[in-house]
Amino acid sequence: MSGIPDHRPLVPDRRRAIGIVGAGAIARSAHLPAYGAWGLPVVAVTSRTRGDAEALAADFGIETVHESVEALLADPRVDIVDLATGPTGRVELIAAAVAAGKHVLAQKPLISDPADLPRLREVLADARERGIRVAVNQNARWAPAWRLASLLIRDARIGEVVGVTHLHDKPLPPLVGTPFDDVPHMLLNDYLVHWVDITRCWLEGSRVVEIAARDHRVPGQPAAARNPWGADLRMQTSTGASASIRIVGNARTDAGGCPFWIHGTEGTLRGSILLGSDRLVLERDGESTEFDLDGQWFTDGFAGAMGELQCAIDEEREPENSAEHVLATVRATFAAVESAELDGAPVRPHDLELTTALAGRSGAA
Repeated sequence: MSGIPDHRPLVPDRRRAIGIVGAGAIARSAHLPAYGAWGLPVVAVTSRTRGDAEALAADFGIETVHESVEALLADPRVDIVDLATGPTGRVELIAAAVAAGKHVLAQKPLISDPADLPRLREVLADARERGIRVAVNQNARWAPAWRLASLLIRDARIGEVVGVTHLHDKPLPPLVGTPFDDVPHMLLNDYLVHWVDITRCWLEGSRVVEIAARDHRVPGQPAAARNPWGADLRMQTSTGASASIRIVGNARTDAGGCPFWIHGTEGTLRGSILLGSDRLVLERDGESTEFDLDGQWFTDGFAGAMGELQCAIDEEREPENSAEHVLATVRATFAAVESAELDGAPVRPHDLELTTALAGRSGAA
């Protein structure tokens, strides 16, 4: 099949300098390895614990360790601030970066408290007025199988999307005794954000009319685990298209992954991500085509998110992963948590439009 879109991350010829806020595990294991591999320069870092920032700088050749966020924002070399921190206090960090004239890539989930939504909208409006780009590190959008699926859907290769289905067929990450176990409805509120977000991308152009979700404890789950290990989320849209995301629990398997199916009016995409299961197959007109995938979600997806922001700045447009675009993901997640609080009763969000992202160079064939 000819004309297959390029699903790899794209970075511009001019790489803008990055300053990182946060020196934790995600910066060390994903952000910095991705930026190093793709030639994206990191010139400064700051963290609440200076020793962590110094260790990160030493390990990755970062020239400057700043004493504070304020000092990093005042650094004239920094073009983009990478907020590799948790969601608490994130809106004000974005506001400070925007006020300093810095573009922003914020970690996901963008926010975790619905009370932050009004202030976030104010900050994003200010950024828009100033011509500052604010993007979200929804790096899974650049997981190769998911990215190529997104581009094929945009190209109408399966017609109009009818339904999206995800199955989580892999072990959960360690949760017991970690800060994640303290997050209420952690699977729905945090872990599944990537799955909700990519589903939101595949259902673009519709409006969410109903979301229902439940989380539940599963057999064999230790008493020390505060959060449930099983979850189900269903989404219905105004076009009649629907979506389902299911985590059966902490799957005991050596050959797992996260399979997905995207059914359309003219064909079907089926594939998988993670644990070496990465694949994508298009079935249409009696033919089945399996694509050669290039790269891995970890860590190429992180280069994809930052590269898209840098391309958008150069091209004076909004990035595909703009905070404005990701607001629909945030609201869908909040609705899922609300439904779980209601023991799975459906929630009908008001005016939850799945707006279409403006495709930039990274969406070109």
